[in-house]
Amino acid sequence: MTGGASPASVEGVFREEHGRLLAALVRRFGDLDLAEEVASEAIEIAVARWPVDGVPPNPGAWLMTTARRRAVDRLRRNRAYAERLAVLRVEAERADPAPAADVGDGLPDDRLQLFFTCAHPALPAEDRVALTLRCLAGMTTPEVARAFLVPVDTMAKRITRAKKKIREARIPFRVPGADELPERLPGVLQVVYSVFTEGYAAQRPDMAEEAIRLARILRGLMPSEREVTGLLALLLLIHARREARGDADGALVLLEEQDRRRWDRAMIEEGTRLVEVALTGGRPGPYGVQAAIAALHDEAADLAATDWPQIVALYEVLHALLPSPVVALNRAVAVAMRDGAEAGLALLDELADEPLLRGYHPYSTARAELLHRLGRDAEAASAYRRALELAGTEPERALLRRKLSAIED
Repeated sequence: MTGGASPASVEGVFREEHGRLLAALVRRFGDLDLAEEVASEAIEIAVARWPVDGVPPNPGAWLMTTARRRAVDRLRRNRAYAERLAVLRVEAERADPAPAADVGDGLPDDRLQLFFTCAHPALPAEDRVALTLRCLAGMTTPEVARAFLVPVDTMAKRITRAKKKIREARIPFRVPGADELPERLPGVLQVVYSVFTEGYAAQRPDMAEEAIRLARILRGLMPSEREVTGLLALLLLIHARREARGDADGALVLLEEQDRRRWDRAMIEEGTRLVEVALTGGRPGPYGVQAAIAALHDEAADLAATDWPQIVALYEVLHALLPSPVVALNRAVAVAMRDGAEAGLALLDELADEPLLRGYHPYSTARAELLHRLGRDAEAASAYRRALELAGTEPERALLRRKLSAIED
């Protein structure tokens, strides 16, 4: 290592390596708590040394070596802990685990193995996703709480509960057998999608691209699963707009204001081809339908040329498959584009008492936009202020402040 490293470069390495490091440590030692602790210790050492010495040529190997040494030292000091891990390893071997899935160059992806472990049916569905986002996707507890629209304390308890269940149930860390995959797949898809949406909201392309990479691995593992194809299509069709989502100052640019010439046409073409696969051969799934909606947006020359009637119809299909207030919110916005702001606002008002939407800033943002279009600017300003209180990322807050300022001025 030569020379110092900027805090930004060090942080970038940690984002890239954290999930990979944790998964490798879990595979080696078979204990999630131990892996988290020594991974955190290795990162703390790197935080102190790398800004002075520079980021090493192979930062992942450096972190792994440091964390592994810490783990070995801890096990040597704690005989009871070491004996417990030995029992876990023997039990895992007796269970005759399925071999790790080979992907791409033939090497198993440790993070994907841990994704499927955390999607074990012994865990409640909400706990599976929360744990995986926190441990593997490198998301903080507040970020995971925001993704689930719950308080931070609630999410912290949920994550602790999930880890305790894995430990007490002695769930092995392995890729499940072929007969177990369908049951666990929805949870894994939800995790990958949540990683993407969090990266998208925070304008963190590294997280979004990691989600796409994992979706590609899943499709290689399960090519006949149409919802895996649908998820990959959806991510590609949304991520294709990434270059147009921010201005020169890093502020968010809404879909209707984006320069569509900057969209990634090759990515759109790939996503569109995958949509056709995802919607062929039977009843469509939620990810396939969402991908079809994204494709209609990407194919339109501008906002006015968008096929809003078809988008409304697809949202109706999606709501039948996946009834939720968020889907209803999106349908209301599409209806406003098809039938006018008054029609959309009426649908939003019907959702006003939905508990899930009370802390969801896109709901208040949508109301503000429609109120502004109707000339009700005092009410629009109030709705923007509410959205500003709820927004979870600085790019979102900056956009809302700009919208509010335009109305107030």
